[in-house]
Amino acid sequence: MRQVNILTLSKALQQLRKQTLIAFECYLSADKLSIPLKTGMNLPVWELGHLVWFQEYWIARNLERSQGLASSGAQQRKASLLKEADRWFDSAKVPHSTRWALSLFTPQHCIQYAEQNLAQTLELLHNEIDHSPALYFYWLVLQHEAMHLEASAYMAQSLGMPFQAHWNQPALTPASKALTYPTQKDEKQTVRVPSQNWSLGSKDPSSNSLVEDVSFCFDNELGEKTCALQEFEISLRPVTWAQYLEFVKATGYHLPNYIRQSHAGFETQIFGCWVPLNKHAPAVHVSWIDAQSYCSWAKCRLPTEAEWDCAAKTLTSFEWGSVWEWTQDAFEPFSGFVPHPYTEYSVPWFGTHKVLRGASHLTHSVLRNINYRNFFTPDRSDIYSGFRTCLL
Repeated sequence: MRQVNILTLSKALQQLRKQTLIAFECYLSADKLSIPLKTGMNLPVWELGHLVWFQEYWIARNLERSQGLASSGAQQRKASLLKEADRWFDSAKVPHSTRWALSLFTPQHCIQYAEQNLAQTLELLHNEIDHSPALYFYWLVLQHEAMHLEASAYMAQSLGMPFQAHWNQPALTPASKALTYPTQKDEKQTVRVPSQNWSLGSKDPSSNSLVEDVSFCFDNELGEKTCALQEFEISLRPVTWAQYLEFVKATGYHLPNYIRQSHAGFETQIFGCWVPLNKHAPAVHVSWIDAQSYCSWAKCRLPTEAEWDCAAKTLTSFEWGSVWEWTQDAFEPFSGFVPHPYTEYSVPWFGTHKVLRGASHLTHSVLRNINYRNFFTPDRSDIYSGFRTCLL
C-alpha cells in the first residue's frame, strides 16, 4: 500500500471506513460509549470523530494539498463539514484529559459525519492524477485510520467487551513465510548474523515530491542512521507464552493482563471471553519493562532496532507479523530528519518512547510494512506488543 494508484487508494479508503464503522457499531452494541478516563483510551465517539476530522483536515480542507510534502501544514484551512470539528477533534490542541468534558454530538451524527467525509474525499481523489504529490495526504489518512482501527481493538480488549475484528487476516509478511510456532525443541530457534555495517532509514531524505519509483514514507523513516553491527545471534520468532511463563514461575513476576491460571491450566481473555492459552503462540500485552525483566532472568537482551531491521531483511526464516516487537532503542530521528506537514506525528515523542517493529495480528494490511517504526512509552502493555531476544 506504499506504492499505489488512485483506484487502489479509493478501494482501500472505502474498505477501511466500512471496517471502522463496523468496529464502532461493536461499541454501540456493547453499550460502551461511556468509558472511564484512562491513558491509551478515548471515548469511542471522540475516536471516530477524530479520524474523520483528520481526513477532512488534510484532504478536503487542505488548500496546499497539491504541493504534497512541500506544503507548510500550518496554512489556513477551508471550513469543515462540522462547525465544532476543530474545537472537538484536533488531538494536538485538545488535551486527552479534557475530552471527557466535551459536549460531543450523538453517535448517529458522528456516523453521518464519517459518511459525508468519505464521499467528499473520494470525489476529490477522483480528480487527482496518479503519482501526484497530493496523493501523499490520501496515503497519510489511510494509514492514520488503520492505526485507529487497531486502537479500537486494544481498547475493546481493555474493556473486556465483545468485539469482531473483521479486518484480521493471516499473518503473512513481505519478507517471511506464514508464522508457525514450533512444538519440537530440535527446530532451529536462533540464527547468527555476521558483523556488518547496516543503514536504517532512507538515503534520500531531501525528496519532497512523489514520483513513480518513490514510495510513501513516514517522516521518522527518512534520513539515515549507519550502524556498525557486531556479530549477533537473534531468535527467529518472538518469545512464546511457554518461555514467558517459565520466567514467571521461576521469579514470581506478575502475569500479564488477560492471563490467569485455573484448574485446567492457563487461560487468556480475548474480548471478554476466557479461552485456553496457546503456549506456543507469542507472549502479548507485554511492556518494554516486562521484556527487560525477562531478559535479565534469561541472560539475553532485546535486539537493537538496527539488528531487528537487518535480521528481518536478510534472514529468510525470520518470522514477524504476529506481535509488535520491542527493541532496545529509544524513538529518535535519523540523521537528516525533516518533519512532514503533519508535524505532530513524530517530533513530540522523540526521546520518551521506545521503538517497536513488525506488526501485530490485528494490524491492518494497509499499515503492515517492514520499514514501519511504531513507538510507545515503555510501560504500555495494553497494546499488542511482545518481543524477541538476542544472545548476550
